[in-house]
Amino acid sequence: MDTKAFIEAALREDVGQGDFSTLACIPYGKKGNAILKIKEDGILAGVSLAQDIFHYLEPGAVFNIMKQDGDTVYVGDIAFEVTADVQTILKAERLALNCMQRMSGIATLTRRYVDAIKDFRSEILDTRKTTPLFRMHEKDAVRIGGGCNHRMGLYDMVMLKDNHIDYCGGIEKAIEQTNKYLKDNNLQLQIEVETRNIDDVKRVLAVGNVDRIMLDNYTPAQIEEALALINGQYETEASGGITLENVADYARTNVDYISVGAIIHHAVSMDLSLKAQLS
Repeated sequence: MDTKAFIEAALREDVGQGDFSTLACIPYGKKGNAILKIKEDGILAGVSLAQDIFHYLEPGAVFNIMKQDGDTVYVGDIAFEVTADVQTILKAERLALNCMQRMSGIATLTRRYVDAIKDFRSEILDTRKTTPLFRMHEKDAVRIGGGCNHRMGLYDMVMLKDNHIDYCGGIEKAIEQTNKYLKDNNLQLQIEVETRNIDDVKRVLAVGNVDRIMLDNYTPAQIEEALALINGQYETEASGGITLENVADYARTNVDYISVGAIIHHAVSMDLSLKAQLS
């Protein structure tokens, strides 16, 4: 879902037939100012989306940015000031806050993981464990926090996971049929295969014709064993059971990527508020 379609749908959900609280007591055309106050330290994300929300409702709204996406912010900082019709400000307030709070929480947690492995070559990846219809913005927050995006959806990369492999009848058959399907349909997509043990890695290596091997729920010692077998022939990705406490142990193996679904689904929203500024 593109940004405009998301804003339209989100406002339709929230406003419905009308923002009657505002309509009841605020006259049309009354101008106002508001500031976005930071109430918790972290990494700011969603400023650009907030600007899009205000400008969708009122293209002429003046949006003055003090803190950019990706900035480290502290309690008491001001992220932006907006001047617009008061009805616009009040209608946009909750949607802008909800988005920014969620995105800033994700960016902040992502940065903690990225900082934890800054001395190693591995990169932090997100996953598809996202909020339906908000994925694009959650993955944007991951990038703002210094992480990298895995595939956006089921359409831009082939990932042969355990269920695909089991339903298909084995690793070899899944890889062979996938390569044939991509060739027959003239699709240029990378292929990643999930492995559950060292024997699975050996089977993938025997077949080849993939781009990345996922090492799912391996210990760091098992990762090292697998990497020795793979010997740089394919990209590698560690996944499963990875936390802030152990992520450096995985990065120390020099695996290419470390995927952490928790940077999105375990992120806690940052505390922010939009406050009226009265002259």
